Amino acid sequence: MNSKGVPSGLTRGRPVGFTLIELMIVVAIIAVLAAISYPAYQQHVQKTRRAQAKADLIEYAQLAERFHTVNNTYVGFDLPVDFSPREGGVAFYGLELAGVDQDEYTITATPVEGTRQADDKCGALSIDQAGIKTHGGGSENNGECQFGTGG
Repeated sequence: MNSKGVPSGLTRGRPVGFTLIELMIVVAIIAVLAAISYPAYQQHVQKTRRAQAKADLIEYAQLAERFHTVNNTYVGFDLPVDFSPREGGVAFYGLELAGVDQDEYTITATPVEGTRQADDKCGALSIDQAGIKTHGGGSENNGECQFGTGG
């Protein structure tokens, strides 16, 4: 009871709090914000995983060049791992070394089926001995799928 004799939970006879309609409006606003932000978050996660695969391709291309410098051939070079990322427990890209001979190779990162990365708009990413970087999806003018300056 306050000084006027009104119970503390009431003000002029009305209960204090939220109505069901007010609560439903707040829930609807939160649902709309979540519906907008979750897909954007998923795209950001895909972009981050793609960036890691691009970095791995460039790193392994550098390893291949070091091998070639010492041995004067790419024959015998092998990738340290066949997935990306190396840490984390879940592979989102499979790495493959193909077309290896004395003067050339191609390293390809392919999104792993069964992961959210499988529907990545850029598709498979690759780099060769000349430093030419390609992607299997997206448009040629899409800067998001490009990496580096190419050869």
